[in-house]
Amino acid sequence: MNGLVQSLVDLASAHAWLVPAFAVAVLALLVAPLVRNRTEPAARAEPEAARAPEPEPALPEAARAAAPIPEPQPEPSPGPARRARLAERLARTRSALVGGLGPLFAGRALDAELLAQLEKQLFDADLGVKTAESLLESVRSSAAGGDSETVRRVLREAILAKLRRVERKDVPRGTPHVVLVLGVNGSGKTTTIGKLAARERAAGRKVVLGAGDTFRAAAIEQLEAWGVRAGCEVVKGQPGGDPAAVAFDTVKAAVARGAEVAIIDTAGRLQTRAPLVEELRKIVRVIGRDCPGAPHETLLVLDANTGQNAISQARVFTEAAGVTGLVLTKLDGTAKGGVLVGLADEFGIPVRYVGVGEDLEDLREFSADEFVDALFASEPGAAG
Repeated sequence: MNGLVQSLVDLASAHAWLVPAFAVAVLALLVAPLVRNRTEPAARAEPEAARAPEPEPALPEAARAAAPIPEPQPEPSPGPARRARLAERLARTRSALVGGLGPLFAGRALDAELLAQLEKQLFDADLGVKTAESLLESVRSSAAGGDSETVRRVLREAILAKLRRVERKDVPRGTPHVVLVLGVNGSGKTTTIGKLAARERAAGRKVVLGAGDTFRAAAIEQLEAWGVRAGCEVVKGQPGGDPAAVAFDTVKAAVARGAEVAIIDTAGRLQTRAPLVEELRKIVRVIGRDCPGAPHETLLVLDANTGQNAISQARVFTEAAGVTGLVLTKLDGTAKGGVLVGLADEFGIPVRYVGVGEDLEDLREFSADEFVDALFASEPGAAG
């Protein structure tokens, strides 16, 4: 180092014009060791976690082929502590249907003026014209001159009587038990299928899902995701393919694999009503070929937020296929849950499930008493 500096000094003495360059060179030589001493310890002190891990050695091809692929398992259902109370979920529906009775009466007895106001409240609750008029007649004949509590009691009894007529406890099961699920796009149909599959898997049954909504690639992908989550095989065809062929293959796969349950999705395109009706009828025909009596259940999924449109949808789908049960979804976010009473009253079709949230346990088997208790609960949380 000193010899190099002396050589630069001799060179600068012989050539004066090199003095500036000489100064820069000497400065660089003197500073370099200092910079190196400051940076090298920092590099040596780099934490072990910051270094990229060494890649694991790849398995030989034969070992990869022999390695078992774990079967996906259904997610465990949350415990009772996470089960939301039905009265909390139906708070907006309760407020729209019966919550305003106290302020409406304000200590007065039922008279013609209050009856007219009650009539408007019932119509606004999305019960449907026929059902609202029926309930109003019950109040007129059984609560004349009564107070708000009397009217509340009469309404409760009348609604409970309507819902008990469509309460279905036992469903005869086939082998395999084939469930056809209908509903318009956006009703929560595919999610409902996933939750039903998870329920069946939790009960220890083997389930095969059929992606029969071939007109929406997103529906196929969504059902596949639910299949992974619930631990179910999913039978699918090509996007835009024949839904009846997918339904047929689903039943054949369920029979061949010894599955206890087959749940089949369908398309919901009400804007093409005539083709939809024919398509559903074809599906019903073909799935009975390898499984007599199938479908054993035909569930119609309806979004409670649509209110009276749910009744129109139910009319179209019941014409197209023999609907044996209703599923009303999204009851937790709407004031239009009264449409469930209207559906039960107008169609007389059993209500199988109600959806009151996003979690698996929020798809619940319908109980008329539980629903009415929640609808008329004095305090949120008074009913489970």
